[in-house]
Amino acid sequence: MGNKIARRSFLKQGLAAGMISGVAPMILPSGVLAANGNPGANGRIVVGGIGAGAMGRGLVHHFTAYDDVTVAAVCDVDHPKCDALAGQVNADAYYDYREMLERNDIDAVVIALPEHWHGLATIHAAQAGKDIYCEKPISLTVREGRLMVQAVQKYDRVFQTGSQDRSNGQNYEACMLIRNGRIGQIERVVAHNHSTPHLNGMPGHPVPDDIDWDMWMGPVQPHAFHPHFREIRGWVGFKDFAGAGMTSNGTHGFDQIQWVLDTSDTGPVEVWTEGESHQAGINRGENGHVPGTPHGPQVFMRYASGIVMELGDAPLWGGRFIGEHGSITIDRGSYHSDPPELIEEPLKSPEVVVSQSTNHFRNWVDCMKTREKPICHEEVGHRTATVAHLANIARWVSEVTGETGNKLQWDPDKEEFTNSQWGNHFLDRPRRKGYEFPTI
Repeated sequence: MGNKIARRSFLKQGLAAGMISGVAPMILPSGVLAANGNPGANGRIVVGGIGAGAMGRGLVHHFTAYDDVTVAAVCDVDHPKCDALAGQVNADAYYDYREMLERNDIDAVVIALPEHWHGLATIHAAQAGKDIYCEKPISLTVREGRLMVQAVQKYDRVFQTGSQDRSNGQNYEACMLIRNGRIGQIERVVAHNHSTPHLNGMPGHPVPDDIDWDMWMGPVQPHAFHPHFREIRGWVGFKDFAGAGMTSNGTHGFDQIQWVLDTSDTGPVEVWTEGESHQAGINRGENGHVPGTPHGPQVFMRYASGIVMELGDAPLWGGRFIGEHGSITIDRGSYHSDPPELIEEPLKSPEVVVSQSTNHFRNWVDCMKTREKPICHEEVGHRTATVAHLANIARWVSEVTGETGNKLQWDPDKEEFTNSQWGNHFLDRPRRKGYEFPTI
């Protein structure tokens, strides 16, 4: 442990020196790049956990249950959280994930950080030759997500996104029923009306000695410290750090919708808002919510097939699919239909067969051995997150223009708007010096 502390001190000194000299400190040493240690089919997989908050703790404990997986290290800039988790699973503790990535014995990492850190941690892990399980949403912006996909594919990594409902048997049955025409031609889809972030500051408090607050912020311009950010998901409603409910919870439902519509490698072609503008809703407290709860204006998206998705009263974790013969509503681990008899007859000899996973975490572990694509690989995760980003962007555009109803044309191949400069403005964000993305 003494060597680790000395190493941490060295890294922090190097970080400070890099900022003084103008050298970007987040570029990994050349010897770390593309270690490319692929586990054998029968080999034990050694995992490191990046993030020791509630989600990170849950994931790390889950993977310790597998006989062919060893959790050897955990990392978090919040020292008490890191030390506590390391003690629980008998792993080494690190406060800087780059040090952990230097270990040749670690095959893979589980990333469960605030959303603004997903991109850089994933790209660095891919460059270091580690397979990756990254919590959803995988990205903070559309551009960031595409860079993550490029890095994972360039360095030939096995990547799984934490949209675990694709590995649920009930969700799979519902997807198969709809894909095989049980409701007839799909006419429209209803998703949940999630919130969009608008907060960006808290009253300043002294920074505790047991958290590296500057690195916690990472690519984001400095914010005053507040204890709220150390709480469970205390950062999720802040625009600099996350996409609020739209990305955090919305990606579960959007993933189900993309799956059913067979658009997991593409996305909508049009997005627009209706009702009062985003800023007006925030000021007024729309939909019966208190002021400052941004659930409006209503968002709509159209797919190339003509199917329109609207954000409305669908379940938090799924969506409602409305067709010629009725509707099927998918939630987490359950589904129902209207009329009820739509789903009573079991599906026989389906024409469309969808790939199936029965255990999301096990699927990733098994794919690390076979080098196959997991059920929610990098492109799936990126496209799902993009749907959530588009919904937030449509609201932000209404906020700056004060208008709704304007249909923003989205090119899912080029991943850009063809008729909205403001829309394209929100596809990426500036990054703080020293936390830029490395060349991929």
